[in-house]
Amino acid sequence: MPAARQHVLEELRERISALEGGSARSAGTMPFGLAEIDAVLPGGGLAYGAVHEFAGGGAGTVDGAAAALCAAGIAARTKGPIVWCLTRPDLFFPALAQVGLHPDRVIFVESDKEEDVLANMEEGLSFGGLGAVVGEVVRLPMVASRRLQLAAERTGTMALVVRRWRRQTEANDFGQPTASATRWRVSVMPSEELPVPGVGRAQWFLELMRVKAGECAEFLVRACDDKGRLDLSSGSADGSHSSRRSRHSA
Repeated sequence: MPAARQHVLEELRERISALEGGSARSAGTMPFGLAEIDAVLPGGGLAYGAVHEFAGGGAGTVDGAAAALCAAGIAARTKGPIVWCLTRPDLFFPALAQVGLHPDRVIFVESDKEEDVLANMEEGLSFGGLGAVVGEVVRLPMVASRRLQLAAERTGTMALVVRRWRRQTEANDFGQPTASATRWRVSVMPSEELPVPGVGRAQWFLELMRVKAGECAEFLVRACDDKGRLDLSSGSADGSHSSRRSRHSA
């Protein structure tokens, strides 16, 4: 990125932070530990005290398994208990442990209605002292997302919203505006090739579709390891599978 353009972006980020009260900055950020990804995120990582959305792409648009595992890996790197709000108790515990989130850390809150999932998320965020609050929903209305954002700002707790749809047509709702600080889409790619027969580490196509005061981007990454950390795939080293889009997201 040219120096002049980087300078303009930094100024815009500072102005937006001042307008929002600087809450996200005071809560800090969680770096991915990958320079290519952290460089496109204000503060160099995912902001605490903010809402972040995740959805599946490609063949995983409806089930959202990769999106859930990506969110679980991020939650695993926070400190404190994790509250996971849902309506469908179909999480596979060994898979959560594989990306670093041991089920013993998680408090699962099951509801019959999505409205209750959002309410439980807000209550968990307002409680404080948690590592993260995760919620699985089909729709995230602007008003509801704003309430979650305000609750997260008050306590500095990270909110991770996993968008899970029951049918393909519902995925169109992902384009509607929300108060989320970032919006990600996670698509499953062929696993990493090994020099011997076998199944290599899973790979994801990670798309940063929206970020406040930053640029959209996309990356080919190795899925979260047992510490919840991503890694750039070898195909991204020369930029062939990693590109930044020119448009900005305010």
